[in-house]
Amino acid sequence: MAVAVAAAVHRTALGGGSVPGASSQSPAALGRLPCPVHCSITTQRDSLCLGSGLGQGSRSLSGSSSRRRPTARQGVAQRVYAIDAAQPFDMEARLARAVKAEARLKIGIVGFGNFGQFLAKRFKSHGHELIATSRGDYSAVAGELGVKFFSDLDDFCEYHPDVVIMSTSIISTEAALGKLPLQRLKRSTLFVDVLSVKEFPKRLFLNQLPVHFDILCTHPMFGPDSGRGTWEGLPLMYERVRVSEGKPRRKAVADGLLEVFRREGCRMVEMSCEEHDRQAASTQFITHTVGRMLGEMGLSNTAIDTKGYESLLSLVNNTANDSFDLYYGLFMYNQSATQELQRLETAFDRIRQKLMDELHDALRKDIFGPKPITPEVLPPSKRLSDSSSAQSLNNGGGAKGSVKGSTAPNQQQ
Repeated sequence: MAVAVAAAVHRTALGGGSVPGASSQSPAALGRLPCPVHCSITTQRDSLCLGSGLGQGSRSLSGSSSRRRPTARQGVAQRVYAIDAAQPFDMEARLARAVKAEARLKIGIVGFGNFGQFLAKRFKSHGHELIATSRGDYSAVAGELGVKFFSDLDDFCEYHPDVVIMSTSIISTEAALGKLPLQRLKRSTLFVDVLSVKEFPKRLFLNQLPVHFDILCTHPMFGPDSGRGTWEGLPLMYERVRVSEGKPRRKAVADGLLEVFRREGCRMVEMSCEEHDRQAASTQFITHTVGRMLGEMGLSNTAIDTKGYESLLSLVNNTANDSFDLYYGLFMYNQSATQELQRLETAFDRIRQKLMDELHDALRKDIFGPKPITPEVLPPSKRLSDSSSAQSLNNGGGAKGSVKGSTAPNQQQ
């Protein structure tokens, strides 16, 4: 009890003095002092002092009774204020709650379709607060997910989200951004896009958003189908287009959003939006194109499906679940898509030409049989040149023979 008294006591003295036995006397001597929390030692309870401003109870050390006069050793009246022993632990808990609240983001999603709902579920699971708005009425779905839905854009912006995620279709992003009452948002708002093309939203944000808004371009390279379960190993491309690095709070908002993908196990890929579009044209756009081409063929399962064929059917199903607006956006808003489409057509023409050539050769062999071996036919110019050379050679040879024959008799003579 003496230790508790020494650790939890604050003394106010009007004229000086000291608490008897506080430093040198034995616990037995200290035992005559009333306990700051429970005054069960004395026969009468001391009066409770509430004017200290500490919000804690206090006890008088002047004696067991309010009528007892202070001794000479005690000097003036002294008051001992009891401090809750659990207060240090309570402060730690409050600090932990403050840190957690600081890391908690208020995320607003514009466009609450399949992909917007897909992101909202995962962000919500990480303890962030979610709000949403969309052209359609998704209030029922939002309520099931624990997301606050706003049908009015002014109300959405006046809720002051830390992050605004544009989750609309590619072709409607510009119109959706233009309808937002940006003046009602906080000046430190972070704008994020999750479109499948990157150079277009980057330029759009830089041209239409005020300079006091931060910009983060991202592309989760997966969707509700491929990312239905775990996000482990799935790529997340991002570029910090405009993030106020000199302001810790703003940087923390961007880091906090990316941390969701990092904790989910995504493969974080930082690259420029321009480089993303160049690579995506030969990967994502071609994938969607081939998938839609096969879908137009009406492929279906058979009793003898191979693994490769099953992969093709899976590709068809994945691309068929995406809207044509998404596919059109991949083509229209990526400058490299046209070139890749031409390459695909050229490659297909080459393969078809090889097949046709092989087929024609086989048919000709069946119809005409093996090709006969014919002597080499020289062109007219070549034949004329060779004929002149042969005639000249023959004439020269005859003259030499006659000369030789005519000289022989002379030599004999």
